[in-house]
This record gives sequence, C-alpha cells and structure tokens, in this order.
Amino acid sequence: MTSPYHGCPRIRSLQQVTISDYHIVMKTVRIAELKSRLSEHLRAVKRGETLTVLERDTPVARITPIESKRSLLVIRPRPARPVPLADIPLPRPLTTKTDIVALLLQERGER
Repeated sequence: MTSPYHGCPRIRSLQQVTISDYHIVMKTVRIAELKSRLSEHLRAVKRGETLTVLERDTPVARITPIESKRSLLVIRPRPARPVPLADIPLPRPLTTKTDIVALLLQERGER
C-alpha cells in the first residue's frame, strides 16, 4: 500500500527526517557495553543525551537526564525543638504467621 503523500516532497522529507532523527538522536547501547563503560555512558546522559538499553536487539530501558536537580533534594526546616525519641511512634508489628527468618534461611540455602 502506498502513502497518499508519496508524491509530495515536503511530506517525504518529513518522513525521512523523522526516521533519521530517531536513529541519530536516540543512542542505543547493549547491556554488556553499558556495564563495561557505565561511567562514559552516564557522562553522555549528563550532557543531555538519551540512551536506549537493548537486550538482544530489543529495547528494555531508557536512560534520560533528570529534568530538574531541584526536585531531587527537599530541605525541610528544622523543628523548633527536637522531638524526643520516646514520642516517635513505632511501626505496627508485622501481622503474618509466616516465619520470616525461616524463609530467609531457606532462600540462602538454595544458593
């Protein structure tokens, strides 16, 4: 099936730019290469590049630069007076009948 815009040079040019830009701007990297040259790839991301991580030629993840560094750190004002440890509520006890220690030992024994 041919495109109805096949003869229009402007649309054809747009299609070519879209296809080319996708492959040029979006850098791909295989998992093994990412692991071996992680620092180099992270420097590229810091410069603004986006990486697509491939597992056997299948995209599995995208690494993009963070939009704003301000959103990473939230500084809250210090309370007027420190809260005593006795006033901090403890989390509720775990309400499961499963023995967590036994599960951990079982999992570690399987390795």
